Amino acid sequence: MSDDKNLLGQIKDKLLSSKRKWAEEGRLLTGRGDKARSNRLPPGQREVKNWPVLDLGIKPDINATTWRLEIDGLVDKPLNWDFSDFMAQPQIEDVSDIHCVTSWSRYENHWAGVSALHVLEMVQPKAQATHVILHSYDGYTTNITLSNFADHDVLLAHSWEGAPLTLEHGGPVRLVVPQWYFWKSAKWIKRIEFSAQDRPGFWEVRGYHNEGDPWEEQRYS
Repeated sequence: MSDDKNLLGQIKDKLLSSKRKWAEEGRLLTGRGDKARSNRLPPGQREVKNWPVLDLGIKPDINATTWRLEIDGLVDKPLNWDFSDFMAQPQIEDVSDIHCVTSWSRYENHWAGVSALHVLEMVQPKAQATHVILHSYDGYTTNITLSNFADHDVLLAHSWEGAPLTLEHGGPVRLVVPQWYFWKSAKWIKRIEFSAQDRPGFWEVRGYHNEGDPWEEQRYS
């Protein structure tokens, strides 16, 4: 059974149907795109102080002892890290806002982890690589362009606000892609695959936008 079928077998039908309905109805769209990003808060968003927990209703049985990350595909130097390998890499701290497609935004999140730029330096993507396919321990996938993955503020985070990421928020390690809706920031990251083809992920094939720029309201396809 494929990961996707296994995932679908466990997800609450109500969650899937409601999210698909949002896409069909274009819920939350204001029609007031902000290409210039003149406002800190993207159109249709509201600021929250907490960090809402949103996932597919499945939390994998994973921790720092059992976690592994495979980085492969169209790269010259594929890698396979355990958590100690990951923590031995150069560490960065970053502060960024995050924006969820369900309309909440949270300002000034303090992250610690390994930058995507360091990952790129280590694996050296081949010239044909144009996209990055992200695979999670719960079977979830999502896709971003290689150029978006290479943004200066993208990182593999192990800590938030000075403490290790909890399982509910994607720990021990999740991706953080601050410039895009947060469904692109895959929790429980398991594999980073470099590809010459774009492969839309779990939500992208269920009515959500293939890119996901909050300021252009790229919520749905």
